[in-house]
Amino acid sequence: MAQHDALTGLANRALFSDLLDQALANARRDKTLLALLFLDLDHFKPVNDQLGHGIGDQLLQAVAQRILANVRESDTVARIGGDEFVVLLRQVDGAASAEAVARKVCACLSPIYEIGGHRLEISASVGVAMYPAHGSDAVELTKHADDAMYEAKRAGRNRAVIYGDDE
Repeated sequence: MAQHDALTGLANRALFSDLLDQALANARRDKTLLALLFLDLDHFKPVNDQLGHGIGDQLLQAVAQRILANVRESDTVARIGGDEFVVLLRQVDGAASAEAVARKVCACLSPIYEIGGHRLEISASVGVAMYPAHGSDAVELTKHADDAMYEAKRAGRNRAVIYGDDE
């Protein structure tokens, strides 16, 4: 359990960091591309504040399941804290295919959630960074995916932005 988030069962920050380092080493060796998606839930804080952490926790569990259902089995989904998630897409064809997955994840998170007698609406802002175009190591790639996520928030939320596309 030290490598998994206790609430969602997803990989935690430490495990994800190790897996990202391994994936980058493989991509360097094999000369393949990979993508890092950084997701932050839009309008999650009011759920916790108004309905309590129990409902918020159930919502995070539902979000985790929706993300898992919309990526490949070979991809890695992690919860890295609060309402932040990351997805590692190994061996993508390019930015367009990574963006397609990011849009699919955005779309899967938008439908209404029925939790504890409440109808909840949230969405996600997703930033996408590609190896090697947007970073050659985990630190740089993560920073650029995070920067792109904030650009998605500034652009109106509920969207995916590839690093550098809207800057």
